[in-house]
Amino acid sequence: MLVDETPIATFETAAAARRREPSAGDPQRATHPPRPQLFNVRLATSSGRRDDAGVLLRRMYAWRGYAVEPGETRDRRRVTFYAETAGELVGTMSLCLDLDGRLPADENFGDRLAPLRCAGRRLCEPSRLAIDKGMSKRVFAALIHISYLYAHKLHGYTDYVIEVNPRHVAFYQRMLGFADFGGERACSRVGAPAVLLRLPLSRMGAGIREWGGRFAEPDTERSFYPYFFPVREEADITARLAALCDGEERA
Repeated sequence: MLVDETPIATFETAAAARRREPSAGDPQRATHPPRPQLFNVRLATSSGRRDDAGVLLRRMYAWRGYAVEPGETRDRRRVTFYAETAGELVGTMSLCLDLDGRLPADENFGDRLAPLRCAGRRLCEPSRLAIDKGMSKRVFAALIHISYLYAHKLHGYTDYVIEVNPRHVAFYQRMLGFADFGGERACSRVGAPAVLLRLPLSRMGAGIREWGGRFAEPDTERSFYPYFFPVREEADITARLAALCDGEERA
């Protein structure tokens, strides 16, 4: 059971309706109202949890035919979050921090990142993102939102840069507002082509302020931002995140 780390955030989503077989005197299958499904997002503070996240990552990448890096070890330049429901890990992402002037994306796009650093931008790179099939959009949005709070609100990073397969470029542009920043190049780490995308975190913050928490409203915005937490919840989430990270850094 993945319950040893304190939750950073908890939320509910509607689960699919379940049906039961007909019984005597009840010839029709009865449909039960959907039961809410509870999710927790946690910080992976142990090697076991990082290993669990790696298992999900490798399974989802293999399903798409990609290679993947070996499992994570403890590294002050990388923080990993995961989402679980009923003790089952269903989503994970890591955030690589530019603490020493080098990110994974520098291997293929160092010439594009160097000018940003020279301009005073502070970069971090979301990576190793995997969401189990059939999960609510809120799982993806929660992991991204918490990574934003960690990077921007707690540590003052200014930009996300990511390498994605060319097939996924339109998704990240439409759903989160990333822009092409490096064209297409070969990525040796996953054995596939990659495109460098960039998103200033001030722009992500604007999207959260405008749309966060509005997932239950009519479909007037096609991005993922309505599935982010409401802005009013950011302070409490950030406080819990700060306390957990402080404990991890002292360990």
